[in-house]
Amino acid sequence: MELRQLRYFVKVTETLNFSEAARAMCVTQSTLSQQIKQLEDELGEQLLMRSSHNVALTEAGKTILDSAKSAIYDAELCKERINDLNRLSTGTLNIGVTYSFSPILTETISTFMKSYPKIKLNVLYKPMGELMEALKERTVDFVLAFKPSKEIEGIESHILFQNYLSAVVGKGHPLAGMKHVSLQELERYDLALPSKGLQARNALEELVTPYTKLNIKIELNEVNILLELLRNSNMVSILAEATTHNKREVVAIPIDVPNNEMSGCVHVLKDAYRKKSMMEFIKMLGDSLAVKERQNAWI
Repeated sequence: MELRQLRYFVKVTETLNFSEAARAMCVTQSTLSQQIKQLEDELGEQLLMRSSHNVALTEAGKTILDSAKSAIYDAELCKERINDLNRLSTGTLNIGVTYSFSPILTETISTFMKSYPKIKLNVLYKPMGELMEALKERTVDFVLAFKPSKEIEGIESHILFQNYLSAVVGKGHPLAGMKHVSLQELERYDLALPSKGLQARNALEELVTPYTKLNIKIELNEVNILLELLRNSNMVSILAEATTHNKREVVAIPIDVPNNEMSGCVHVLKDAYRKKSMMEFIKMLGDSLAVKERQNAWI
């Protein structure tokens, strides 16, 4: 049994198509098929059911799939650990980031790339739920997101900074000069909110009472478009203050409600290997101006 064969097998289970899997692995379809057939012969079991129209896992295929993925991961981890010994001169760092956290990241990405130009960065922007699943599946090395309301099994969260939920408006908006605002005051305005499932929306829904009547006109899952809408309208959004970092055309006003805190965190798997590149990136992030500003605001 060879790692190459396991990689081919896993890729076919992902695509459920031999042609697509072969293209993804940069081999001919006949080579890929032959290698999987050799794997089946060695195991003495058929792993994939093939027809002219589709591919499906057999019971034996389902049984070994997780083990195959683990073997591939462990082999890649061996290479990563050796690369770590090479003074961060090679390797890949996979980072998961929520949309509302992304403005905090720009400075650190630039600094890290200048310091370690041979480390490849893969940055994945997704809602927190999807990123936590990616972390569990080890397709990202760590996740940058605000702390969830409930602890997630198998994942530990390390706080970088404290933040707060705020009303975000354009600079010319009537609320722009206020020190704070209540949810009741926001009932007078049309709202453009992040979509359900995004972290700021989750935090808002925990604060809203049955008596609050917010006038929601639009929901978006793309923060940059949402901020652009605020610049060019009289609408109000509700976002983490950190989302407005370096966004000079909008203003964030703290919402005056109890427990209005959001903790910016690094999320990692418990008891998992920590890449040197990951630890260096997190250190740079903690030292960044974007994070320091928010740390100092709570002192």
